[in-house]
Amino acid sequence: MNFLSKGNYVAIEGVIGVGKTTLSSIIAKKFNGREFLEIVEKNPFLEDFYVEPDKYAFQLQLFFLLSRFKQQEELLQMDLFSKFIVSDYFFEKDRIFAYLNLSEKELGLYEILWTMLARRVSNPDLVIYLQAETDTLMERIIKRGRIFERDMDREYIERLNQAYNYFFFHYNKTNLLLIKTDEIDFVEDDTHLKMILNEIQNFQGGRKYFDPLKVK
Repeated sequence: MNFLSKGNYVAIEGVIGVGKTTLSSIIAKKFNGREFLEIVEKNPFLEDFYVEPDKYAFQLQLFFLLSRFKQQEELLQMDLFSKFIVSDYFFEKDRIFAYLNLSEKELGLYEILWTMLARRVSNPDLVIYLQAETDTLMERIIKRGRIFERDMDREYIERLNQAYNYFFFHYNKTNLLLIKTDEIDFVEDDTHLKMILNEIQNFQGGRKYFDPLKVK
């Protein structure tokens, strides 16, 4: 079974800074896939949220939900049978942020809208979850130097990381490959990159946890 081939939709997920967009771009280029990236920076509430999260969480989340749904509609219209599609997110991740940031009343309204939209979204054939410890994530966030992330709160990233781990511990809707990335650099080290790509290509489906450092 080769998920990096025509007719497949592969989504790469992980917490802010883990490297999902970078890996998506590498895979698309190396295997002639069509890249489908989330547009994060266009959310007009993003910078305000990082300064005053309680005030702007609901606006931020609704904008993300609707923009992600619009992107998913575009994805459904793509020709999967000429290439495979690789994306740096999948639609269900929206709920991770919603449950982390919204109040109980806001969640009630959000859930009504999310349920209506989710019915019209397709699941990926494979989800790849890039996992890392919070310290690793903070180092990578600082290294990439995005302006709107310069004051990123470590406590928020820790809570987000815990929420992601909880979500994927229980996730069973699609094939799932979890890759531990703390001690590897697939951007600068070709050996690390080859290990990851080989694991993805040889993945037979189901659910698997892969730690590159434990490969003999």
